Amino acid sequence: MDDLKFGRRDKRGDYHPGEAAGTAPLFVFPPQPRALLKWLPHYFFPYNALFFVSALVWWNWIVPPVEVMRTLAWGWVLWLLAVNAVAVFLWYSAFELQLYIRRTQGNRFKYNGKFPADTPSDVFWFKSQNLDNFLRGLLSGVPIWTGLEVLVLWAFANGYVPWLSFAANPVYLALLCLVVPVIHEFHFFCIHRLIHTPFLYKWVHSVHHNSINPSPWSSLSMHPVEHLLYFSTIFYHLIIPSNPLVALYQLHFAGFGAVPGHVGFDKVEVGEDQAVDTHAYIHYLHHKYFEVNYGDGLIPIDRWVGTFHDGSKAAEEQMNARYRKKKERLNASKTPPAQ
Repeated sequence: MDDLKFGRRDKRGDYHPGEAAGTAPLFVFPPQPRALLKWLPHYFFPYNALFFVSALVWWNWIVPPVEVMRTLAWGWVLWLLAVNAVAVFLWYSAFELQLYIRRTQGNRFKYNGKFPADTPSDVFWFKSQNLDNFLRGLLSGVPIWTGLEVLVLWAFANGYVPWLSFAANPVYLALLCLVVPVIHEFHFFCIHRLIHTPFLYKWVHSVHHNSINPSPWSSLSMHPVEHLLYFSTIFYHLIIPSNPLVALYQLHFAGFGAVPGHVGFDKVEVGEDQAVDTHAYIHYLHHKYFEVNYGDGLIPIDRWVGTFHDGSKAAEEQMNARYRKKKERLNASKTPPAQ
């Protein structure tokens, strides 16, 4: 495909989509029913539907019987850990292999025209972003993901939290499934903004931001503290009446759903004339500029608080003006009072 039909490249070879990034027409006033109806299919397909199906698969064929989960035992815990590790490896590697190892579409639609493997850096283990990201994801991300999954399933199995059945509560649980992405967005913005505070950024979140030019495995390349905060989104289902299937969907949305935002390409080609939108631009801009787009745009919190960047020159000017004001405030606070 000719990516220049959909955007442009700058002097450095970086790709910019033709349209500025936007937020979902959900939490807007006055309501925009026409825009909402046009956007709704993107809310379900392909990612949200896929992650819900994966949760169904886990619940029906992977998760052990309730009687087993009432007791914490290494057998079923290690089983879930192994399955999660294999699933993460296959899902993440599917994108990494095609786009970053085989480079089947070159740098067409790639935001940053360079590939991480071509620029070794001392900030990564073994000077390799790909290897560093892969190891952090599997050695820290998947075990913490699994640990929280085990705790929540154990709590449901022992009746420590309300377990609503789909047979008795079909409408409520269906609506809860619909708002799983909204819960994720709210949680993600809150913890993301928290770990951008100076102390936590230096000691925790900077690990993730080493990947300025993110690739699929960058999705789970985090400090263990950030992994814990990120996957704790499943704990909402210990507070609100829920069902373990919905809790699994929440976790899969976080774990598998991190890939599209870090894929580094605006579109993934699936044929000579067809491509799937990744909707990755908003989060790519966060990796590029650091202090913008703390959310992914489902809830327009960044618009509300003035940290949204849509990729346009106007947004860049607003961002730079905000940086200048921040620098002026810092300088003013360091200036000693006049005698």
